[in-house]
Amino acid sequence: EWLGLIYPRLKQKLLEQEILHADETTLQVLKEPGRAAESQSYMWLYRTGSLGPPIVLYEYQQTRSGEHPRNFLKGLQGYLHADGYAGYHNIPDVTLCGCWAHLRRKFDEALKGLPPKKRASGSRAQEALNRINRLFAIERELKRCTPEERLEIRNLKGRPIVEEFRKWLDDMLPGILPKSLFGIAVNYGRNQWPKLVRFLEDG
Repeated sequence: EWLGLIYPRLKQKLLEQEILHADETTLQVLKEPGRAAESQSYMWLYRTGSLGPPIVLYEYQQTRSGEHPRNFLKGLQGYLHADGYAGYHNIPDVTLCGCWAHLRRKFDEALKGLPPKKRASGSRAQEALNRINRLFAIERELKRCTPEERLEIRNLKGRPIVEEFRKWLDDMLPGILPKSLFGIAVNYGRNQWPKLVRFLEDG
């Protein structure tokens, strides 16, 4: 009963923020009325960014429908940092930001999928990871900066790496197998590009 009073207040504060993060994960619920025990449900998570009060809210839903984030985030005006799932599209007044950690994970999976000899000899997947890691290193340096300073340094140091990486992704395209782990990673990056570069617009 007392959590029922706190949750709406936390949600109100959450939706006042300029930047939020969202993700969803599968969940199996046993003995749920009217559903088989092996039914797949979803736990949706919403959290504040580093500038807001630390709030993480969970919402249980039986499906992965995009109506759930649209309903939950009603009233949000700002940025939503999420993966490439289309369910986060078309949320009114929300600007989507792509997740470089998700892109990095795909190249890491491509690297781990290679035979050990190819992995050790320096592969294209490793080259992608090196490029993303350079970007992450810059971001770590900017943690204590003001948004204005962060934006200036991102554009000075990060933008050339990002632009070079986009050209590299395009150069990779003709020689990849689209359904290979490396091909999936390259295509994910290219498809998510407008959202991935959004961090260069705002500190």
